[in-house]
Parts: sequence; C-alpha cells; structure tokens
Amino acid sequence: MASSPTIEDRFAQFGPNYRYYVAFAGMLGVMSMVLSVTIVNVAVPSVMGAYGIGQDLAQWMATAFIATMTLSQLLNNWLVEAFGQRLTFLIVIVVFFLGTAIAATSPTYDFIILGRILQGFSAGVSQPLVMVMLFQVFPENRRGLAMGLYGMAIMLAPGIGPFIGGLAIDTFSWRYIFYIPLPFSAAAFILGAFLMPGPIERRRLPPFDWSGIIVLSIALITLLSAMADGQRFGWTSNVILARAAISICAIGLFVVLQLRSKAPLLDMSLFLNPGFTAAVLVATVFGFGNMASSYAIPVFVQTVGGYSATEAGLVLIPAGLVLMALFPVSGRFADRVPAHYPIMIGLLCFALGAALMTATDTNTGFWTVAIFTMVGRFGMGLIMPPLVSSAMRSLKPDQLNRGSGTLNFMRQLGGSVGINSLVVLMAQRTQFHSDALTATQTPANPVSREFLDAIVNLLDESGVPLALHQSGALHYLGRVIEAQAATLGFQDGFMFISIVFVCALVPVWILKRVGQGKNV
Repeated sequence: MASSPTIEDRFAQFGPNYRYYVAFAGMLGVMSMVLSVTIVNVAVPSVMGAYGIGQDLAQWMATAFIATMTLSQLLNNWLVEAFGQRLTFLIVIVVFFLGTAIAATSPTYDFIILGRILQGFSAGVSQPLVMVMLFQVFPENRRGLAMGLYGMAIMLAPGIGPFIGGLAIDTFSWRYIFYIPLPFSAAAFILGAFLMPGPIERRRLPPFDWSGIIVLSIALITLLSAMADGQRFGWTSNVILARAAISICAIGLFVVLQLRSKAPLLDMSLFLNPGFTAAVLVATVFGFGNMASSYAIPVFVQTVGGYSATEAGLVLIPAGLVLMALFPVSGRFADRVPAHYPIMIGLLCFALGAALMTATDTNTGFWTVAIFTMVGRFGMGLIMPPLVSSAMRSLKPDQLNRGSGTLNFMRQLGGSVGINSLVVLMAQRTQFHSDALTATQTPANPVSREFLDAIVNLLDESGVPLALHQSGALHYLGRVIEAQAATLGFQDGFMFISIVFVCALVPVWILKRVGQGKNV
C-alpha cells in the first residue's frame, strides 16, 4: 500500500474507472451506516413493549442517532485535516461497529441510546466525507451524476431500512436489526483501505473548537429533550421552560463563538454566499419533512393499520425502487438544467404525497399507502442531486469540506427537529381529537347508543356475564375513540409535513434569483 497516494496517483493506478470504484466503496460505507437511521423505526412498538416505555421515550432511538449525526457533520473537516480522508473513513466504520455491538447487546434502554449515539457519529462524519470524495474524483460536467449517486446512497438506505428491519423482527427479534448493516460496513472497510486516497500516517492535530462543540451539544440536547418531554412534563413546566431557555442561550453563544473562533466548526463566512445559503435553507426544510415522514409512515401503518413490522417496511419498498431508478437520471438532469426547476417540482410532489396520506386510515389498502409514498419519494429523487450539486458548485475548492459539513449539518438538524416536532404535534392533536370525540359520547347521541347496544348484544351472544355487558361495551367504545383519535392525529401530522414542503418553495425562489444573476 502506497504511503501517500493522491487522487492523481489512484487514477494512474486504476485508470479512469477509479472514480466509480471510489463511488462504490464510499456509497457502500454510507449506505450501511445511514441504513441505521430508519431501520429502528419499525422496532418502536417492540422496544416500547420490551422496556415498558412510551413513544415519547422510544422515539429517542431515532432522535439520539439523528442528533449525534447532525452534530458530527461539523467534525468532518477537522477529522480530515487530522487523519486524512482514508484513515477518517476507516475510523468511523470502526466506531460504527462499536456502537452496533453496544446497542445489540444492551441490557437496558440507556445502552441502546449509547450505541445509537456512536452509530450516529459515524453516519454523520461519513456523509460529507464521501460527498467531497465524489465531488473531487468526478469532472465538473459529471458532478450532477456524482451527487445523484451520493443521493441514492443516503436516501435509498433509509427507504429500505424499515423493510429489512421488519423482516428481522418478525423472523428473529428486534435486536437483530442492529446486526444487518455490519457485513456491508466490513466490505466498505476493506475496499476503503485499498481505494480511498490519502495517507495513513500520524499527523499533527489541528486546533479544535472545544468550546463550540460543547455549547452546540448543550443546545441540541436541551432543545430536543424539551421537545421530547414537553408532552409528559407540560409545556409550561419549569423543567421544559428551563431547557428551552438554555437551548436558546446556547444557540446564541454558539453563533458568537463561531464568529470569533480561528478554527470554527461552522464557518459563518459561507453564508455570505447567497447561492449556498439558499441551498442550505432548502436542505434544512427538506431534512425536516423527509425525516418526519420517514418516521411517521412505518409507525402509522403499524399502530393504525395493524401492519406487522415486515409489512410496515414492505410498504416503503416500491418507493425505494423509485428512488433507485430516479437518482442517476436526476443527477444527469442536474448537469443540464438550472437547479431550481427540478427542486421546485420535487418539493411539490413531496407535498402532494404527504397531503394524500391525510386521507388514509385503518381501512386504507396496502398499495394505496405504497403509491402515496411513491409520489413523495419521486419528489425526493428530484430534489437531492441538483440541490447538493448547486450548493457545492458555488464554493471554492478549499471550502468543499467545510461546505459539505455545513450543508449536511443543516439538513440533519432539520431532520432532528422534524421528527420531534411531528411527534409533539401528533400527540397534541391526538389528545385534542380524543377530547372532542369523548365529548360527543352522551346518552343523547343516537349513534353511540346504537353502537353500545350492538356491543352488548355481541357480548350476550358470546356468553359474557350480564354484569360485564355495560362496562365491556364502554371499554370497547373507549378503544374505538382512542384509535380514531390516533388516526386523526396522524392525518394532521401528514398535513403538517405537506405544508412544510410548500414553505420550502420560498428559499428555492431565492436560489432561482441567484441562478439568474449568474446566468445559470
């Protein structure tokens, strides 16, 4: 193995197809780690039962991963300067293996969260790392294709994750979902050791913004925990208000620190570039809606539709196939047309897909949900390649590592807030609908009276003692109201996602104006 192979050395060694070797190795590593984003979504009901916890705590399996993945996006630039691209790629795979081992063998729910944090760190660093690698090895006129391949990796894996996880749960147990990505990670490690550019050698560590990372960690933890626990403790409780105040202060302090730091985690000067800033705004809103919908759909079809874990994952497979077929085409398209056209169409398609889901309930068929999901994922396939390509093209070569980390950080930050916001909204709307439906269940309501009488007759025919008829009928009515309220809560959540994507058209309009100013 050469001591310090550059990209030019690698092309001389492997020929022009080297770019595709790097793309395969990088995508394999990213896919194996990003697969873990959604593979646990179908395990939420199982974990709730295994540890006796509610959804507000169970969703931290996803939130802890995404929050750490968000934070670690900003560490990519420092790690590359400290260890180089190849060694950084290998290190994050090793950390991912460690996190997987902890999560898979966890005796308590706290250890699952610890394992998910380590997995999230690896997934976060790997994404901007591989994005820059692809941008470097592909020529300028094919970078849209490169970003299409990259987008396929980071979007296809979450799309098929729920199915693979559901299959593992129904066949073995929920713990096996953590082992599934390991063979792909091992293959990526071997390929990366031989294919990735850069030396494997000891370097002098560059300055690190410890104050920035600590303050940002405090900001994220307090923000997300306030959103996750608000429903349980009360939104006006002292605990939640204190966390919200700490988060706001920490965010403000982080911005001040970054402006003064000589080695900032988040380079604020990048936001002086209007094209990059507009792309970041779109990416943030995109991450918000994408992560929220990816969490909501498998949980919805299990809790409302009564699907098994495998069926919940299977409903997303057609949408994943659409993404796999569309991303390379969309990437080539991004090399030929202004970025704002496919992004606007994609946002509208995603908004339409989420809006269609507002009409689903317990009686909605499998293929209806699958088709609605395909509409949204079709939009996703149109958004990512031109968005990433336009953002990276607006940067100078020495800004690529910082820019890719910033873009991915904001996208994942949107995803972290998106999942928590959706869970909060659905919990509140479910409670609202439950109260509203309960208020209508009076003796004067002929529909309710007829329903109770029908249940009493069924209980009588089944041989249930007379003393239990009335209480049994009322209990069943309560369950029906609970199920209906949950359905309406999910429907409100999908409408919320749809509105978010429509709002993303505003920064796209800014991106359009910037592009016109550059005659793009």
